[in-house]
Amino acid sequence: MPHINTTKDLKNEKGQTMAELALVLPVLLVLLLGIAQFGVVFNNYVSLTDAVRAGARKGAVSRNLADPAGACRAQVLASAGSLNTTQLGSHLSCTFSSLQPGADVTVTADYPYDIKLLNWKVKSGRFTSTMKERLE
Repeated sequence: MPHINTTKDLKNEKGQTMAELALVLPVLLVLLLGIAQFGVVFNNYVSLTDAVRAGARKGAVSRNLADPAGACRAQVLASAGSLNTTQLGSHLSCTFSSLQPGADVTVTADYPYDIKLLNWKVKSGRFTSTMKERLE
């Protein structure tokens, strides 16, 4: 009967790296996809906030126009960048307390977001951004 050296077989580490990689790689890929999704959602939030700020500024300087609220809305939509303007335009408001200098213009908009990992919805909702400026 041949003698089997069990201590040598137990110390053999062939394939250990591949087994560890097979266990860790899916977790790392999901983490990487989560970081990318968060980046897209954060970019949409920053774009929404910047567009609302630009609209409030436009509203503050356009009180003498025939339609200052329309100019405000148009500026928000023009400044939206990569956001879907049809989804943004349906949830956008420019309200003036009055058209006198020193009065307030308030611009409010919201935009949907979805965080998905491997086609599984983790979180969804709507970002809301509100800016207020004084009329010049």
